[in-house]
Amino acid sequence: MSSANEPPSKSMKMASALDQLKAHTVVVADTGDFEAMKRFKPTDATTNPSLVLQAASQPQYAHLVEQAISYAKSHSSDLTTQVSLALDKLCVLFGCEILKIVPGRVSTEVDAGLSFNKEGSINKALKLIEMYKEAGIDKERILIKLASSWEGIEAAKVLESEHGVHCNLTLLFSFCQAVACAEAGVTLISPFVGRIYDWYVARGEKDFAMLDDPGVQSVTRIYNYYKKFGYGTVVMGASFRNTDQIIGLTGCDLLTISPSLLGKLEAAEQEIVRQLEPSKAQAMDIERIEMNEAAFRWMLNEDQMATDKLSDGIRKFKADGRKLEDLLRARLQAE
Repeated sequence: MSSANEPPSKSMKMASALDQLKAHTVVVADTGDFEAMKRFKPTDATTNPSLVLQAASQPQYAHLVEQAISYAKSHSSDLTTQVSLALDKLCVLFGCEILKIVPGRVSTEVDAGLSFNKEGSINKALKLIEMYKEAGIDKERILIKLASSWEGIEAAKVLESEHGVHCNLTLLFSFCQAVACAEAGVTLISPFVGRIYDWYVARGEKDFAMLDDPGVQSVTRIYNYYKKFGYGTVVMGASFRNTDQIIGLTGCDLLTISPSLLGKLEAAEQEIVRQLEPSKAQAMDIERIEMNEAAFRWMLNEDQMATDKLSDGIRKFKADGRKLEDLLRARLQAE
């Protein structure tokens, strides 16, 4: 007979916070690191220029850079065109490798420099889908990531309705962006919890209870609005700074989480309580908003945090995209 002082057996051990979270929410790996994906076994994975840049600089992924360079050189003799082709191909190659690991979908981002160019975004998205097709990957396993500018949302509307291309609208910080995405019929949105939190912290507000965190509150409001009015667009909380922000959104459709925070959740044994539920949202008294371009631009303008973070996010993604272009240009010129 066991002593009362003996630790519980393995069979009695509480499931990790990560396993409990997975019971209510689809977990997505926010990384370009294949080994991290193999460890944490997410359903989907999402990348962006910053993550691809980090991964492309590591020796274990040098073969993918070489493949992208070879592809570009075989398709054009013009250096500028080669750089663009190599960049697109590298993102697709990373996506293909990720899809060997995850059972679901991978998000691949359109150049942030096209954030205010509807037609340019559509053309780039279709080019990426064609590259995946060449590699034997069906478009059903791809999410095209676009910034949640008005033009990005309009591009997604065309891609979804006319081309059957699923879209992930990123850099989403405001309620008006979320409503516009739902009205456009996009597949998925990625509201940025951590970057909203950062904006408030930079202004001296640092102590938030879990459910009072402004990023958590923003995603909760969006989730409840979508479930109240039956939108098909799903919500994937993103950009987390701590595990409380993740736990506070337990029940959200999806959450995309960095390897470091996945590790902390895997090690934690605290009990997780579901916070977001469709039935609760449907019972809420919520007013429906009529959205059009004028309303969108005014509401975004009135939200200083969202305006600041959207423009800042586009600039940062483009900056990392340029660094990746410079890396590929140097390699192309060296050969």
